[in-house]
Amino acid sequence: MTNKLTVALVSGVSMLAFAGAVAAQDKDLSQADARAEETGARFTWEGSLEIGSEAVFESTVPGNEIRDTYAIGEVAGELALGGGVAIFTGLTWESVTPPVADRSFEDMGLYFHELGVKFDAANGTFFLGKVHPVFGSAWDSTAGFFGGSLAEDYELTEKIGALADVDLGAAGTLSFGIFYDDDTVLSESAGFNRGRNTTAAGGAGNTGEFNNAAIQWSNQWDATYAHIGVRHLSAGAGDVSDETGIVAGIGHSFTPTGLPLDLFAEVASLDGYGGSADDATYVTLNAAYAIGKTTISGTYARRDISSAGVTDLASIAVEYPLTDNLLMGGALAHVDDNGVKDKVVGLNLVYSFGG
Repeated sequence: MTNKLTVALVSGVSMLAFAGAVAAQDKDLSQADARAEETGARFTWEGSLEIGSEAVFESTVPGNEIRDTYAIGEVAGELALGGGVAIFTGLTWESVTPPVADRSFEDMGLYFHELGVKFDAANGTFFLGKVHPVFGSAWDSTAGFFGGSLAEDYELTEKIGALADVDLGAAGTLSFGIFYDDDTVLSESAGFNRGRNTTAAGGAGNTGEFNNAAIQWSNQWDATYAHIGVRHLSAGAGDVSDETGIVAGIGHSFTPTGLPLDLFAEVASLDGYGGSADDATYVTLNAAYAIGKTTISGTYARRDISSAGVTDLASIAVEYPLTDNLLMGGALAHVDDNGVKDKVVGLNLVYSFGG
């Protein structure tokens, strides 16, 4: 089944890439060239710097009561080469280890989260290199400090592969690709070195081969948008199972009707989670309401893993723009992790920039 899925997707990527290359030759101006003409530069970039603190201030397990004061910097850039071809890159600067005690700006490492070549064509966009495959969107579509906290578990990041976003017109967008976990020197980090990934570490998708795949369809109808995706991650060294998963999400904004309310929901189901014998189910429900410039949001999320039990998270958050580029936020959350109950507070400032 894995070989058939991989062959089918490789063939699909190859045919679409060929069609896209032919179509690009007939275009007077590629999307990348258009952006360069509009901005007067062939290099465009954007980024953000977040300074924040997350602390467990009360827990049924006192050892959980720790504080993590952190910084996260992200920069993404694109150099248009002409003819619809561009080089893209993305850098992240953050603590590359999880906190185990109170800390402030420790274990900070700089690494490439993306790096490769992009091809714009009449019917889509194609990416080769270190990429971010599409599967779900809760970490981007939710509002509030803790909005995507649990859903981040199944986000696909730092993969070596080939991706395609195909424009289906009124039928939406189809995003798909083949990939494996980055095991190159790019998996290390400068400053505090998180170490190089190897296939010997195991884990679903950490195979060093293009035998992992994801595909997702998405569309938007006025103020409503939805997506549904599937993925297959082959077992790595020492794993007992391949992982197969499905995700579906839907969101709606009532703002066009005069009610400043946005709703979002996403569900993901994963069999053979992480290459183990576990099944995992994730649910994220999020609502955001605007009062002037202030956004108040609420989140309920659940994670159910066979061997680890159930984690429930409930949160309320507030966000306020101090300037056009500076956002202040804060949130409270109650987390019940299989009977261990934590109360958590999060505060942050996010500065956005670009050129």
